[in-house]
Amino acid sequence: MFSRIHSATTLGVDAYVVEVEVDISRSQLPRTDIVGLPDAAVKESRDRVRSAMRNSDLDFPGDRVTVNLAPADVRKEGPAFDLPIAVAMHTALNGSPGGLDGLVFIGELALDGMLRPVSGALPVALMVRDSESLRGIVLPRENAAEAALVDGIEIFPADCLQEVVMFVEGRRAIAPHPNTGFDSLDRAPDIDMCFSEVKGQEQAKRALEIAAAGNHNLMMIGPPGGGKTMLARRLPGIMPRMSRDEALEATKLYSVAGKLRPGEAMVRERPFRSPHHTISNVALIGGGTIPKPGEVSLAHHGVLFLDEMTEFKRDVLEALRQPLEDGNVTIARAATTLTFPASFVLAAAMNPCPCGWHGDYVNPCTCKPTQIQNYMKKVSGPLLDRIDIHIETPRLDPEKLTSAPTGETSEAVRARVNAARDRQLARYADEKIFSNADLNARMTRKYCALPAEAEELLKSAIRKLGYTARAYDRVKKLSRTIADLAGRDDIRVEDVAEAITLRSLDRKYLV
Repeated sequence: MFSRIHSATTLGVDAYVVEVEVDISRSQLPRTDIVGLPDAAVKESRDRVRSAMRNSDLDFPGDRVTVNLAPADVRKEGPAFDLPIAVAMHTALNGSPGGLDGLVFIGELALDGMLRPVSGALPVALMVRDSESLRGIVLPRENAAEAALVDGIEIFPADCLQEVVMFVEGRRAIAPHPNTGFDSLDRAPDIDMCFSEVKGQEQAKRALEIAAAGNHNLMMIGPPGGGKTMLARRLPGIMPRMSRDEALEATKLYSVAGKLRPGEAMVRERPFRSPHHTISNVALIGGGTIPKPGEVSLAHHGVLFLDEMTEFKRDVLEALRQPLEDGNVTIARAATTLTFPASFVLAAAMNPCPCGWHGDYVNPCTCKPTQIQNYMKKVSGPLLDRIDIHIETPRLDPEKLTSAPTGETSEAVRARVNAARDRQLARYADEKIFSNADLNARMTRKYCALPAEAEELLKSAIRKLGYTARAYDRVKKLSRTIADLAGRDDIRVEDVAEAITLRSLDRKYLV
């Protein structure tokens, strides 16, 4: 007795079809084997499936059962194969009814036969939509809203194994879940942390506005309590709303990683990831036997905040070089090489010295010059070169600290940022990029042309501050963003002067 049905799993951020084949043969010794490079969670499916079928009043094969997951040369992981294995066993015992063609089954089984949600429903739905031979998905009800973001396919949500079996046999209908698309993006996200709550720090707030408008990386240096973390947490609230393409990419990553919150079908707000400084390379960049996205990918189209940056391990910080430069992460393993998107705004915060009070006008610094220098050198020059903006956040004056907040709201700042980003989207419509930070060398020459006076000012800064070629390009991109915020197509000398000011802080401490 033989049966074959379709399932799916993810590899990287994309899904592929897995054929679940079940063969039942006569044997005096009942046994169930699962082949096709299954991991431990897949191998344990036989025990979950056995209990689920029996508790659902379904017959479990009492002979030798071989389950093959094809293609057999790609490793499979996770519990999403529970449902297709159970359905394939049932159809092998009772005969395969018509109507199964074109359907993909995914879902984890509880021991009582109830269905539990699985990760990767959105990539599976996208794969079904792009396939010529597939038409729909049968999956746990908790995953239905996520899969329904994709138009043009049938979504059949189920609560238990018995319901799926009756649907397969034609004894019960399952109402398809309506396709919702990305219409919920049209609803403006809530802003929990408002810019108006930040007292003082006008220069830092200006720097964050520029960073949000052009998708530039920034680093804040200042004593404890200066507001670095407070400012960073308000950065997503002034960034432009997610576009449909951005929301799709972010939701795919969260779906594959199993990070979507209960009841959350899609990522509507820009991600804000703030890993602890004890994080490992794999957790930050991604990896594993079957590579999974790390924090840099979960921050895709959002903000990666590194608080106390100098406390992170040196090799962890250096691993950020590729994603900061390329906007993606390539992870190579013996079996496969995968690339995850990782285009984010890096917001870093650090103290100016080990004791934290270097340059403070109240608390004296107790560190020696060599200690300060060694402390700052924990952030390497090549990494610092990839951070566009370096800004100080000094201690607040007592008058400002005790006064009522009088700053602009996040909505007001976001309006200017949106206007600047709209100019960039229109300008780069043929280049397939979203912001000034995405400009490559060719595009920088084309779109960031400087007048002669501004070019001379930048040459002078290169000679005095020792800018590298990368820093030269990043200053020009910053100038382009400053001009966009001012509503101008041309870059002026004052734009370049402000951009140079925003990048001069590293020379103060590191030279």
